[in-house]
Amino acid sequence: MEIRVNPTRMELNRLKGRLKMAQRGHKLLKDKRDELMRKFLELIRENKTLRGKVESELSRAFANFLLARAVMSTEVLEEAVMYPLAKLELEVTELNMMSVRVPKFRASLQDEQSGSVYSYGFAATSGELDTSIATLAAVLPSLLRLAELEKAVFLLAEEIDKTRRRVNALEHVMIPQMQKTVKYISMKLDENERGALTRLMKIKDIVRGESA
Repeated sequence: MEIRVNPTRMELNRLKGRLKMAQRGHKLLKDKRDELMRKFLELIRENKTLRGKVESELSRAFANFLLARAVMSTEVLEEAVMYPLAKLELEVTELNMMSVRVPKFRASLQDEQSGSVYSYGFAATSGELDTSIATLAAVLPSLLRLAELEKAVFLLAEEIDKTRRRVNALEHVMIPQMQKTVKYISMKLDENERGALTRLMKIKDIVRGESA
């Protein structure tokens, strides 16, 4: 990119102002990029730990469910889980994280009876089914937090990439071009001043010659 300008004092002052602003913006963007990276790595670590915990709990719940299928008839199992005890309502809000809007989930159970997660009696069901249902209910908050983390990580990654491109554009293209143009205008003005001074000296010499 080449900046085409008239080599005037006014243009030099204007360009110096733009250069100063670009350098300040470059520093602010670098600080933002570094803070985004710090937050991104923090969320990545939390995401990795939580994902391992959630996958372990889900594996345990599914294993118990398979055991329940093995010892219970299909009809009894389907009847036990057919009618849920409560309705889950999910509230989605947003948090501002370094100018990135990330989701925040909040779940609440409606019409829950006596704090129980079991929608069936225990006479015809197995203990493995009870354990599976309880594990799934307990892991729900972690699942929601994991969903928050993964979406936040994705959005932060996009913002980091966008900020990095802006930093690189300022650092390697715009600022060097402005500095080069400022130098060119300064040299041109100095050259013009030297030329004017030389002409002025010649005029003085001519005037002195004529006076003599």
